[in-house]
Amino acid sequence: MARNSNGRRVRHTDYLDNGLVADYTGPGLLPGQSAGGGHGVGAYLLSRAMPHLPPWLAAAGIGIAGGLGSLKWEESAAAGVGLTLASVALTGATWWMGKSTTAQRRLHSAITVAATSAWTTAACLAGPTAGPLPDLYLMGAPALALSWNIRMILRRNDAPAGESSDKGLLEKVGLARAQIGTAKVEPNRVTAPLAVEAGEQTNDDVSKALARIASALDLPTSAVRYQPDGDSNRRGDLVIVPEDMLAEAAYWEGPSNLGGSIADPLVIGRYDDGSPMYLWLPGDPDAGRNGTHVLVAGGTGSGKGETALNLQTEILSRRDVLLWLSDPKMFQDFRPLLPGIDWAAEGGTPTEVMVEAIQAVIPARTRWLGQHNYRQWVPAAAEVQNDAKHSCSADGRACGCAGMPYLVAWMEEAASTLRNLGDDAFTGIAQEARSAGVSLIVSLQRPSYDQMSTSTRASLPSVIALGCDPRDESFSLPDTVLDAGAHPGAWGNRRPGYCYLVTPGIDETRYASPGRTWGFGRAAVSRMEVLADWAQRNGATADPVTGGAASSVAGNAYTGRPTPGGEPTGHAAMDEDDMDEVGYGPLVDPEDADIDPEAELPDSEQGDDAPIFGQETGRKPSPEEARRLFAQALEEFERDGHMVVGPKDFMDWCDRNSLSRPWVSARLKEAALEGRLEPTNTTGRWRIVPALTAA
Repeated sequence: MARNSNGRRVRHTDYLDNGLVADYTGPGLLPGQSAGGGHGVGAYLLSRAMPHLPPWLAAAGIGIAGGLGSLKWEESAAAGVGLTLASVALTGATWWMGKSTTAQRRLHSAITVAATSAWTTAACLAGPTAGPLPDLYLMGAPALALSWNIRMILRRNDAPAGESSDKGLLEKVGLARAQIGTAKVEPNRVTAPLAVEAGEQTNDDVSKALARIASALDLPTSAVRYQPDGDSNRRGDLVIVPEDMLAEAAYWEGPSNLGGSIADPLVIGRYDDGSPMYLWLPGDPDAGRNGTHVLVAGGTGSGKGETALNLQTEILSRRDVLLWLSDPKMFQDFRPLLPGIDWAAEGGTPTEVMVEAIQAVIPARTRWLGQHNYRQWVPAAAEVQNDAKHSCSADGRACGCAGMPYLVAWMEEAASTLRNLGDDAFTGIAQEARSAGVSLIVSLQRPSYDQMSTSTRASLPSVIALGCDPRDESFSLPDTVLDAGAHPGAWGNRRPGYCYLVTPGIDETRYASPGRTWGFGRAAVSRMEVLADWAQRNGATADPVTGGAASSVAGNAYTGRPTPGGEPTGHAAMDEDDMDEVGYGPLVDPEDADIDPEAELPDSEQGDDAPIFGQETGRKPSPEEARRLFAQALEEFERDGHMVVGPKDFMDWCDRNSLSRPWVSARLKEAALEGRLEPTNTTGRWRIVPALTAA
């Protein structure tokens, strides 16, 4: 026995057969035979005849009642009045009470009661053997009994699929002619093949009826799902999960595979039938699975923070992966994990620097993988390259190059980043990163098209959809999953951690199955700290290609994960030749190659070099002094890890040095020509090229 979400006891054999309801006593028993029944031909015949005996017993009882009544009321006028009124009242009551049944049953019942009560009244007043009464009894009683036997036989064998004594469940929900095949019964899960009427209905009609089916079965909407057959538009599987096994929260007890590879599945929770929820980030060429990016979406209070902890703890527990995290909320949820994270950036400029670094890292990693004959990242790419098959040496011998760990770039509360950088800030990353062994994870409340570009959304094939506003469901989940019965809007923020998981690697029939991520209580904090310490000591460190490309963009803002009890690992920046090899291209626009950087700067006038901060407020330095002071400002920004700048960033600096501001725009252009600055995707923002690289 199990219990459904309403606390009712439900047998696994419920929700089967016609009308999705069945009742049997056990496997291997004949219909109508109990576990304690006898065996043999006699027992079998008795079990087959017993359901048909009640009408015959009633017919015999009517004859006996007429004979006994005649002994007391024969030729009694008062009894005649009373019996006649009782007969009329009983017939009327039968007709009234039968209004909720089918018209045939109502009419059949009323005729039976009227005929039997009329004969009984006549027999009580005149005697059962008077006149035609015995002939009427001998012909009428068997006829009525047989009519009920025939009705029973027709109801059991010839009724259309889905029809039962009360018109059937499927008839109630508008699928009267649908046919249900043999159901598959599993613990807390029933799967029944369903086929709607050819040419009249489609799978869409079944999807629209799911809420009514759940209502008819007295179950929550998420407990009833429909999985269309990919080869037919009228066939599919109706899935019913009567008991909500997610109602009781389960808490995180530690990583599922400490020290394993990131290529192994990440376990982030369990489905409503108790099975684990798996998520893969890298691709697998043998399984035909591509790498994936992930969108984590859910309203306030839906459990995004704990869902993120589930994923991050699984990632940090693997030996061959780096995690870069941007969080405008100052790591409120993730602070215990910071020691194990390779790069953690707050919102604003630090996140802007990280985005620029990721864009630089992707081509560098892709180039390395191509040189070592990897079409995509696999666990072998994270090991020292001692296999000649993956050698970059011209002579075909093992090159011994350091391996390249997988990289996960996590953008928490990404709506803030998208507002600052533009709604397509992640488009290029999402479209190109998978081939470089990089997964992008974007977490935000409402992935609507006014916050995230359609190109970026289309490049995030995996989604963890938590509770949300019903109007936002289509922003998170594909229409096919919503049609199959997924309904995150039904949860809102009332069931934290409830979610739907759509991702490569799991059976598509699971997409509409609700799950729930593990909870993280206070007891989990110490476990997370232990895990972060393990990752700090045993986790992967950035390879020279990834670390070098990141440092060439971020400078001191990226130093790598700090070693236990020591300083950050640090990464040498690439020189100019290295950057050309990786594919960054020249630092000076060819159209500006004829500009003499040593020429004196003209005074600021209206036009291209018009003041951008208003009127001058201080002294105006000479061109030589301007160059020196501007270089000093860039060094200060770089030393502080402030690697993306714009005119507004120089306002305080100018005030501190009592300098005028109109020349800032010209200095920015000049620094770009010298290779000290690079334009970013955001208008008016420049990325500082570390001094070692620009030299």
